[in-house]
Amino acid sequence: MIDIDLSEQRMQVLDSGAVTHDWPVSTARPGKCTPTGTFTPYLLKREHYSTLYDGAPMPFSIFFSGNYAIHGTTQTDRLGTPASAGCVRLDPENAEVLFNRVREVGKEETRVVIHE
Repeated sequence: MIDIDLSEQRMQVLDSGAVTHDWPVSTARPGKCTPTGTFTPYLLKREHYSTLYDGAPMPFSIFFSGNYAIHGTTQTDRLGTPASAGCVRLDPENAEVLFNRVREVGKEETRVVIHE
């Protein structure tokens, strides 16, 4: 399970109920929206470039709802604060760890929970 707390700008990764990773994230900046709820990832893309935001790099993308994804960012200095257009941004090294774990476990066995 991937648990994302919007108010804390943090992600916890749980495996069999135990926290295995706890990382800062960036979610939607003011005027934008990160969807809340429980999602199942539907697409993994190791290398992706935004079709909505001038080809911005989105390494290790885990798409969970429409164009919304968890992915690496070059703006690591902004992690821990709302800064994205709605996606959940991670340090690229953490995004790679998460991407590989979701690939190993399987998309259909992974849950993304996003809450305030």
